[in-house]
Amino acid sequence: MATSSSFVAHIGARYAGALFDLCMERGVVDAVAADLDTIAALIAESADLAAFLKSPLHKRDEQGRAMQALMFRAGVGPFATNFVQLLARNGRLFALPAALSAFKDLLAKSRGEVTAKAVSAEPLSFEQSEQLKSELSRLVGKTVTIDAKVDQSLLGGLIVRVGSRQIDGSLKTKLDRLAVAMKGNA
Repeated sequence: MATSSSFVAHIGARYAGALFDLCMERGVVDAVAADLDTIAALIAESADLAAFLKSPLHKRDEQGRAMQALMFRAGVGPFATNFVQLLARNGRLFALPAALSAFKDLLAKSRGEVTAKAVSAEPLSFEQSEQLKSELSRLVGKTVTIDAKVDQSLLGGLIVRVGSRQIDGSLKTKLDRLAVAMKGNA
């Protein structure tokens, strides 16, 4: 079982690249992308599913049957279902979240888009998300999509990463900097 996140990311990227190439060849990129978004939402909504993907306790055929049933119930199409089945058969289901992320990155790159990862203390409203997209698009000169996550430990504010640039406007970071500054003056 994989323990290194870079190892898992590498495996996910390889599988995602193969799927992306196949989808481009067959002209089904948008349909498969929508199905993969559905799968990502299922994983995000269920801690049990996320744990199941990582668990070495289940045999590959058990994982395959369970995921087949879940894909059917969620209305996921054949390309994405076969992709998940391939990961299960090869004992690589733990890399599914990384593969979903890598596919999304490949899709954005092919469209000339940049994905910004935004972490906030509370979920962003539609208006906040649109304003953030607009400002970031102006800054980077490309269409920006937002991959939003919530981390309540930030207390307030926002951390945004676009490529190698990071903007940290979180309250937690500001308080940490203030504490360091106050220790320096003591």
